[in-house]
Amino acid sequence: MKFNAALLILSVILWSSCRTDFDAVDSTGNLTFSQDTIFLDTVFSQIGSSTYTLKVYNSSNNTINIPTVGLSQGDASHYRLNVDGLPGKVFTDIQILPKDSIFVFIETTVDGIDPANGTQLLYEDQLVFDQGNNTQTVSLITLIQDAHFLFPEPLGDGIYETLDLGDEVVIDGFFLDENELTFTNDKPWVIYGYAAVPADKTLIIEPGARIHFHENSGIIVTNGASLKALGQPSQDPELMENEIIFEGDRMEPAFSDIPGQWGTIWLTAGSTNHELSHTTIKNNLVGILMDSNDGDRTLTLKNVQIYNTVTAGLMARTGNIYGENMVVSNAGQSALSLSLGGTYEFNQSTFANYWANSFRSFPAVQISNALPISDTEVLVSDLVLAQFTNCIIYGGEQRELGLYRENAAGFSFKLDHCLVKFQDPLDLFVDDPLYNFDDTNYYDQVLFNIDPLFQNINLNNYNISDPDSAAKGIGSSSGAASTPLDLSGTSRPMNNPDAGAYQAIVFPPED
Repeated sequence: MKFNAALLILSVILWSSCRTDFDAVDSTGNLTFSQDTIFLDTVFSQIGSSTYTLKVYNSSNNTINIPTVGLSQGDASHYRLNVDGLPGKVFTDIQILPKDSIFVFIETTVDGIDPANGTQLLYEDQLVFDQGNNTQTVSLITLIQDAHFLFPEPLGDGIYETLDLGDEVVIDGFFLDENELTFTNDKPWVIYGYAAVPADKTLIIEPGARIHFHENSGIIVTNGASLKALGQPSQDPELMENEIIFEGDRMEPAFSDIPGQWGTIWLTAGSTNHELSHTTIKNNLVGILMDSNDGDRTLTLKNVQIYNTVTAGLMARTGNIYGENMVVSNAGQSALSLSLGGTYEFNQSTFANYWANSFRSFPAVQISNALPISDTEVLVSDLVLAQFTNCIIYGGEQRELGLYRENAAGFSFKLDHCLVKFQDPLDLFVDDPLYNFDDTNYYDQVLFNIDPLFQNINLNNYNISDPDSAAKGIGSSSGAASTPLDLSGTSRPMNNPDAGAYQAIVFPPED
């Protein structure tokens, strides 16, 4: 008898534990929420948002049954839900245990915007819990941004248009049509795959244009073609209304400084006469990749900023580049990587690398007249000139300048009135003539290893401190004369200008 009684009690306990609704009571409108409005950050039409979370609490001592959970617009809503692990738009009999909670996950994708609403649409709906007198709601709000969309054409059977770059290199991409060779500033441009500028054509990007790239996307400029991205000074440093900006297509704040969201701007061998000014490039694999040159100056960069790149901000192989008022920073390898020789002149520029996403073994600036292509073979080409005037080369590692010379090719470089970080505590480079800092053929009025005191490296703010920065007043008059305004539009003095892209400022007090 005792055994039978124990078995009966155990059966009751097991049966009760399987009945999740055994003592559930219907909701009476007393649910509480982690927030009463969910603001989903701005997204492009046709592109899905991030996933947002709402927590729904039952603070009572009873299991609560919510008869219905859904969206006010029902199946017509552009929002998608996942309620306690179940995907859908309408749910019934959702239960919450006493003093417990459930998660509701929200996403959205809007396929298009009515042109009558302009380029932006505030899209709204409501999460509705229960009905009648017990109804509770949570508002959902998203700003949808319309855009020009460019993408490879589908060829059928899940196959899309590709670009054949020779040497058995094929990537997802497409050639821009004649009517796509001007990127206007009326609304953003969103690119899927690599958009290629056809041979002998020019891609013109208007001041204020915003160019967004999906993962594994970018721009390729082919033989004889050119890129002209000529922004203008902006009146508002926050809006940057006349700046041209290249970045990823995820507009949520969480993605604002994440490297590697898209590919690169690739200036292939044979492309020519590229100009970028008042332009920002950020959050990609390589900011600009340049192959070879056309025998003359092939790339001109003025007032250009490149941030948050997985490999390098500016990578050139046998390039011919002039740059002024540049800031290149936060790269997984080098901010500036110059290999296989070339001709380079940089004036009043800042190359800084405080990469913190992973281990970094490369200096902020690396210069070489060679390029290894296998364990046994190295290509060489003359470094005709690498001239840095009134520049800052600094970062978080001990050695932020790297020089490599193969004797089979020429190697000409000079740092003039610069601030450089190069610490060699083990004297590994003391006998290398390239690092003889007393040799004025290479180093003229160069200051070493004194902090430039950047304003905020975590925010890519490379203003320097007045009066304490080591870069203050160390520049040459010739550098200031050729670049009389700094990156922010401030006039440089002809005598004793500051090194780097910015004239020193007095920092506002910290909060």
